[in-house]
Amino acid sequence: MPFLGQDWRSPGWRWVKTADGWKRCEPFSPALEDGNSQLSDISPTVILTDDDEEEMYSTEDCEFATKKRKKDHCRNNTNSQCKSDFYREKWIYVHKESTRERHGYCTLGEAFNRLDFSSAVQDIRRFNYVVKLLQLIAKSQLTSLSGAAQKNYFNILDKIVRKVQEDQYNPRLIKDLLQDLSSTLCTLIRGVGKSVLVGNINIWICRLETILMWQQQLKNLQMNEQVNNGLTLSDLPLHMLNNILYRFSDGWDIITLGQVTPTLYMLSEDRQLWKKLCQYHFAEKQFCRHLILSEKGHIDWKLMYFALQKYYPIKEQYGDTLHFCRHCSILFWKDTGHPCTASDPDTCLMPVSPQHFIDLFKF
Repeated sequence: MPFLGQDWRSPGWRWVKTADGWKRCEPFSPALEDGNSQLSDISPTVILTDDDEEEMYSTEDCEFATKKRKKDHCRNNTNSQCKSDFYREKWIYVHKESTRERHGYCTLGEAFNRLDFSSAVQDIRRFNYVVKLLQLIAKSQLTSLSGAAQKNYFNILDKIVRKVQEDQYNPRLIKDLLQDLSSTLCTLIRGVGKSVLVGNINIWICRLETILMWQQQLKNLQMNEQVNNGLTLSDLPLHMLNNILYRFSDGWDIITLGQVTPTLYMLSEDRQLWKKLCQYHFAEKQFCRHLILSEKGHIDWKLMYFALQKYYPIKEQYGDTLHFCRHCSILFWKDTGHPCTASDPDTCLMPVSPQHFIDLFKF
């Protein structure tokens, strides 16, 4: 059978065919073991036969063996360097089956590493995207995480909690994530007899205790008061404050901002504001199925928004999202790019939502 690679009889050795059969060339000089040694320093070589007899081997063949050894050593170093450079790229080739060119398939844990989610949580544009992704995994994918994926998941979660504690950035979003994660874990741990979780149950119990500790820390989180003698939000004219509220895509953010001052509360109760928000997230057919009227007979758009939110998914907005190239089958952050071979790469790109990301790694 053909063999493309090193000698199948004994990789790394030089074999010589003689009248008495195959003989292995074994250099007794340590110089041959060092890929950086010079050919001129190589001593004569000994051939070990099956009868343990020693015969002198020619210098020419010895040099050939040495060159091959150095060539293999150089190739191995190059491959290692290329692999190291390859893994520095923040993109991953998504393949779900083995091919002649690629063996195995991509896993969720590998995607966490290659797409550098640990650093992504430090980027304010990607923060909400990563948190939403972890929340979806907490709700439906915990039982399918491998040991490596579990470790990466909780390392990223630890960095998220630390960022919220240091910067007080979007604590409500993280509280929702931890609540979903703790609820799911409590349910799964009770079903440990069914082996629903990968790994030792004691490890998961420790993780649950850590989550409960994080929840308590965020509950006791004190927001730092900003000391600023310059222009504040309350000093802006009404039309500018109204424009800010119209830029929000989350109803809870509007309510939270409305609690700051009486003026913002008045603006946050505007019917047109909630109507625009409902029209942005939901279709007109969905309105007709869940109409809510006020006492005066008008549509209560604020209650409509929260009612529709229970039945239909809302549109998601992120500063930066993952993109998938249909031509290269590569998943990557949009601002980092990838080595695309298409003639017009922009036509091959497709934004990937957090749910779509999970679906890519379901097998």
